Amino acid sequence: MSLTQFSSAWTMKPGAASRAKLPLPLIATIICTFAFIALLYTESLGFLSSNSIFKIKSCSRKDSIFKSNDRISNEKTDALLIDDRFDFDPEECTVGNGKWVFNRSIKPLYTDRSCPYLDRQVSCAMNGRPDSNYTHWEWQPEDCILPRFDPELALKKLRGKRLLFVGDSLQRGQWQSFVCLVESIIPEDKKSMKRGRIHCVFKAKEYNATIEFYWAPFLVESNSDVQIIGDPKKRILKVDSVAKHAKHWIGVDILVFNTYVWWMSGLKIKSLWGSFANGEEGYEELDAAVAYRIGLKTWANWVDSTINPNTTRVFFTTMSPTHQRSADWNNKEGIKCYNETGPVRKKGHWGTGSDKRIMKAVSDVVEKMKVPVTVLNVTQISEYRVDAHSSVYTESGGKLLTEEQKADPLHHADCIHWCLPGVPDTWNQIFLANL
Repeated sequence: MSLTQFSSAWTMKPGAASRAKLPLPLIATIICTFAFIALLYTESLGFLSSNSIFKIKSCSRKDSIFKSNDRISNEKTDALLIDDRFDFDPEECTVGNGKWVFNRSIKPLYTDRSCPYLDRQVSCAMNGRPDSNYTHWEWQPEDCILPRFDPELALKKLRGKRLLFVGDSLQRGQWQSFVCLVESIIPEDKKSMKRGRIHCVFKAKEYNATIEFYWAPFLVESNSDVQIIGDPKKRILKVDSVAKHAKHWIGVDILVFNTYVWWMSGLKIKSLWGSFANGEEGYEELDAAVAYRIGLKTWANWVDSTINPNTTRVFFTTMSPTHQRSADWNNKEGIKCYNETGPVRKKGHWGTGSDKRIMKAVSDVVEKMKVPVTVLNVTQISEYRVDAHSSVYTESGGKLLTEEQKADPLHHADCIHWCLPGVPDTWNQIFLANL
């Protein structure tokens, strides 16, 4: 019987079925045929479900896409959690909390060969320093994004203004850093530099702006201001007067002060104040931190009584740490900052080269001033950078260190001043963000 006949027979009316009884062998044949067709159908389904690699791969790919999307989504979420910092806001951002991140792709805006205004004292690469990693560390605050230094923006902010850095050789380093950060975008015939023993002036003619430095290592007057006295025990400070220096600060639009390291050259400082009948013989030896506080109050009184905050911005750069004792960062075999090649990793590291009494004096005095002073807190971020000092790649007495002197870092490594380009560039990055 054909399949058509079988189909017709199967669909016969009930009456016809009763009239034509099927023989038993035929019924058996029909059942077997049905079973065979069912078996083929089942096998076909099994083949499709078990051997169809396309379907399996398709499902697997779909799953992997979902998993991949989930992973990317999680990575993005993690990235957001890791870098959820807000745009810099001087009122909200605590710049001192953060970490140094190494980034080889970040190149300094200048080198000690490209900028003609650097002292040999801080030109470490030119003086033979073999490594350059110290120039590729970027400071990243925890809660905000510190904008990169933009030379054009800096000059626009200085248009028609005088910017004056006042302080010691570390402040001179910050001044040189600032000049080098902006000078490369100024045509040669549109800039000039006039150097003096006490007062130096860089001029950006196109912007009618000056970037200046004034030497006053104590801010207050001393007998070591012009003719430097090498022996700290012979220095005498007039802790109640800034008059001789301050006459050069009047009429400046932006003032950036610092003073620290010269105060730390001994436990006691010979100090004069008021009217002593015996002149310089009438000094008293004060604890260094006490003398510092008195001197800083004298500076603050001058600012409050002289500066018009509507026309002049005042900044104060906190102390620049020294790294004279390698045991401070658990390098007991080290020699001061010599041969250090990376920052200290310990969060909140604080060494013996930073005096917390001085930080407190700055905080206390500035807090009580009438004229607003923006404090550039560079101390903590600089504490980590034991690798960035000029070390043996510097000069002494106007001459580069000899090979013999370089071989004696204990006596000749400079762990006070910073290589440029280097850490002071970050100070200026913070300064410009606050300007």
